[in-house]
Amino acid sequence: MTYDIAIVGAGIAGASLAAAVAPHARVLLLEAEDQAGYHATGRSAAFWSETYGGPGIQPLTSASEAALREGGFLEPLGSLHIGRAQDAARIDAFLAAFDGTSVALARVDPSASIPGLRPEWTLGVSEPSCAYIDVAALHAACLASVRRAGGTIATRASLDSASRADGMWTIATPSGDYRAAVLVNAAGAWADPVAERAGARPLGIQPYRRTIAQIRTDPPAAADLPHVADISGKFYFKPESGGRLWLSPHDETPVDPCDAAAEELDVAIAIDRFEQVVDWRVAAVERSWAGLRSFAPDRLPVYGFDPGVPGLFWCAGQGGFGIQTAPAGAAVAASLLLGSVLPAGFEGVDPDRYAPGRFA
Repeated sequence: MTYDIAIVGAGIAGASLAAAVAPHARVLLLEAEDQAGYHATGRSAAFWSETYGGPGIQPLTSASEAALREGGFLEPLGSLHIGRAQDAARIDAFLAAFDGTSVALARVDPSASIPGLRPEWTLGVSEPSCAYIDVAALHAACLASVRRAGGTIATRASLDSASRADGMWTIATPSGDYRAAVLVNAAGAWADPVAERAGARPLGIQPYRRTIAQIRTDPPAAADLPHVADISGKFYFKPESGGRLWLSPHDETPVDPCDAAAEELDVAIAIDRFEQVVDWRVAAVERSWAGLRSFAPDRLPVYGFDPGVPGLFWCAGQGGFGIQTAPAGAAVAASLLLGSVLPAGFEGVDPDRYAPGRFA
C-alpha cells in the first residue's frame, strides 16, 4: 500500500504527530521495537513543568496545557526549586527568565514544604502549575487515535534504507517495504542515523543518558510533597505512591543510540546529593532505570522539511521535554506537513523557531 506520510518512530513524538495528521492523510507509523514507546517515552520522569527546559521550551509546554488537562492526563503536584545562599544569583536569573510569561512563580521558604530540609537550603521558588503527567495514557490515546482514523502502525519495522524517486519514498524495513510521499524522521535518539539512511545531512542530534531511581525513605515521603528541583541542576525528586520517591541526579551523559540502562555510580551520586538536602534515611533502592534525551545543538526541537532532501520532514530533538510539549509539538509539525494554520490554542508558538534550516 502507498501512504501519504510515513513516520519513523512511534514514541510520543511520532505517535502524537500521527494522531494529528491521520484524519487528513493516509499515515503509516513505523516502530523498530516490538512495542511503541519502549525507549524514551516509556522511561519518562512523568511530570509536566512549564519551566523545565527553559524559556525556549516554555511556549510549547504552556500551549500544551489545555489539551493535556482536557484529556485528563495531568494531576496536581506543584514544584519547588531550591537553593542555598550561594545560589542567589541563579534564583534571580531563573525568575527573570520567566518574567512576563504566563508561568506563575513565587519566592517561598522551602522548609515549609519539605520536612527535614537541611538548614543551608534557604532559598525557594514555587511553581504551583507543575503536575504529574500520565505518560502511558497519553501515548496510548495517541496510538488509539491513529488506529481510529485508519492509520497503520507497524512494529519490528526499523528503517533499513529509504530512497526517493518520482516524488515517492521506498522504505525498506524488516517487516517489508513501504511507499510514501513524505518521510517523517521522528526517530528520537536515532534521528541522525535515520536521516543519513534517507540521504540527508545529520543535524548533530545527540542522545544523553538520564538516570532515575525509585527509593524508599525513612520517614516515607509525604503524599503532599511537591516535585523538588535543585536550582543548580544537580538533582530532582518527586513523590510516588506508597511513600516512594523518584530521584534523579539530573545527569546528561552523551552516548550512542542504545537501550539505555542505569549505571550504579549515577544512582549512588543521586543518593549522595539527596542526603545533602534532607535528613531522611534512604532505606532501599527499589529499582532504577535510564532513558535517552536527544538534543539538537541549540537544545530546541526540530520541526519542518529538510532544506536539502525533498519530502523528508524532521520531528526530532525534543530532549527531555517531548512528552510535556507533545500537543503543541504535534500541532506545529502537523500544520507544516499539511500546509494548514495552527489550530486554536497554539497561536503563540512560532514554528520558524524550530525549523531544520537554522542549522544549514
